[in-house]
Amino acid sequence: MSVTRRAFLQLVSGGSASLALTAALGAQQANTGAANVPMDEARYLPVRLPPRSSQPSMNNLQRDALEHRIHCQCGCNLDVFTCRTTDFSCQVSPAMHHDVMALVAGGYSAQDIIDAFTKVYGPRVLMEPPRHGFNLAGYFTPSVVLLAGIALVIVLIRRWHRPAELDAGVRQLPVDASPDELDRLQRLVKHDDA
Repeated sequence: MSVTRRAFLQLVSGGSASLALTAALGAQQANTGAANVPMDEARYLPVRLPPRSSQPSMNNLQRDALEHRIHCQCGCNLDVFTCRTTDFSCQVSPAMHHDVMALVAGGYSAQDIIDAFTKVYGPRVLMEPPRHGFNLAGYFTPSVVLLAGIALVIVLIRRWHRPAELDAGVRQLPVDASPDELDRLQRLVKHDDA
């Protein structure tokens, strides 16, 4: 199968344009859909553990970083920190933030708190899936696809340059001629070049 450069570029540009249009329409629908649908405040489930110590396990910046790893359960696609600081109509993220603060004050580590939230809400509470099992495909697939695309582009570029290299050199054609005829032909060619 041979593809011309023009056809390849048209295919790539057409695909890119359709992907951009699809993404823009999807984002527009997501924005309008989020504004028109009330959030389900009944999604909050308390996450409580008895205190381990009287000393907090982390400072406010570390707690905020931890909240970036926990997915708000109000129905938005934000983490707890971002949801509670940007969506002031949400009742779920402040309640989840309160649970995180209580667990930090109770002396629990970041992993203990993540584990407690995962036990109550399941893995959907995590902003990124755990790095084991089938979830590894989500981490490696984009890199593999990118490398395969780069290899395809390299192969196509080399294939497109190969005919130009062949045309640059003189091609030897098989000739059915006697040695006298070849000598006479060479003299004519030399005489014609001069």
